[in-house]
Amino acid sequence: MSDKNIYKGLNTICTHVGQVKDEQFGGSVSPIYPGTSYEYIDKDIDRYPRYSSTPNQEFLAKKVAALEETEDAIILGSGMAAISTSLMAFLNSGDHIVLQNDIYGGTRNLVEAQFQRYGIQYSFTDGLDAKSFEKEIKANTKAIYIETPSNPLLKLVDIKQIADLSRSNGLISFIDNTFATPLIQKPHKLGIDIILHSATKYFGGHSDICAGAVASTAEHREIIWNLSKNLGGSLSDYTAWLLERSMKTLSVRFFAQQKNAGELSKYLSECKFIDKIYYPGLETHPNHDIARKQMTGYGAVISFELNKSIEQKSFLTSLNMINPSMSFAGVESTMLSPAETSHYLLTPEERIVQGITDNLIRFSVGIEDVPDIQNDIEQAFNKCK
Repeated sequence: MSDKNIYKGLNTICTHVGQVKDEQFGGSVSPIYPGTSYEYIDKDIDRYPRYSSTPNQEFLAKKVAALEETEDAIILGSGMAAISTSLMAFLNSGDHIVLQNDIYGGTRNLVEAQFQRYGIQYSFTDGLDAKSFEKEIKANTKAIYIETPSNPLLKLVDIKQIADLSRSNGLISFIDNTFATPLIQKPHKLGIDIILHSATKYFGGHSDICAGAVASTAEHREIIWNLSKNLGGSLSDYTAWLLERSMKTLSVRFFAQQKNAGELSKYLSECKFIDKIYYPGLETHPNHDIARKQMTGYGAVISFELNKSIEQKSFLTSLNMINPSMSFAGVESTMLSPAETSHYLLTPEERIVQGITDNLIRFSVGIEDVPDIQNDIEQAFNKCK
């Protein structure tokens, strides 16, 4: 029996599953295996960094699989490496894929900039319900792709409905589970085939790691792995070691951030300088009922739209403690303008269709004390009003 079947608690899985045992000295942390050349005669596995099969890579994947409750997983060099490798592993020239319209800008750019070159057809939905996906299915459709909660407006899709729709049509289903993490959302249990993560975000959690992860059945993982060996998007052993170390505190960090986000969402929803707020935990969120059904929490990201009395760049540069910076999910609170960062590759028209205005702010809530976070936001508003 593998350790992922022995341990059930999230904190225990984060701490113990996927640790490489120090057989030589009995150290309490995983040793780093930076070697690029390993013995192969009479061995069960060919170890090579590009094959994602070195000890640090292999055992880290066990932690991801245990958290997502899948048979297997693979660790890659970035979230986009995980997404692009997984999609290209199942899509061939002449195939078609249906994608949720509201997805990460980098994913959308991958599809729009590259798929046509390889003869892959695609359609974006005009809604979030299962009917919006179903009407886009064609005779040559091979897959459905969703992201829930979505980046940056935290829109939700009913995961089970999409999984059922995919299965009934013989399609492969993909989900980007980065915002929720497996701590509060288990897509595989709801029927999704392949779960994708930017491990740069909550898995890393300290704004110092770039990595990606894929969790799936062993059969699907094998298909993705075979392509990943050719594309070469592997993760260094040092980064794999650092990520495994970071994931030991994943649940502690994430739940502290989520608690803060719940408190701050109520404060921000009453702020006179904000026109709209997006957080699944608020009853005013249009997909709140879906969140309650398929998630055990609401995450630690809040997006809000400043009213016209506040200019977003002035607001962001007036913050003292909260860092206006790229990416999200570090232990420190950060804010950014999606129009200028995560979705800048989209045209202004595409951003407006998705509801991404120039005054939209994405707020990644950290582990600081809520009064300090709130005070920083208030002083920034006072400077700008």
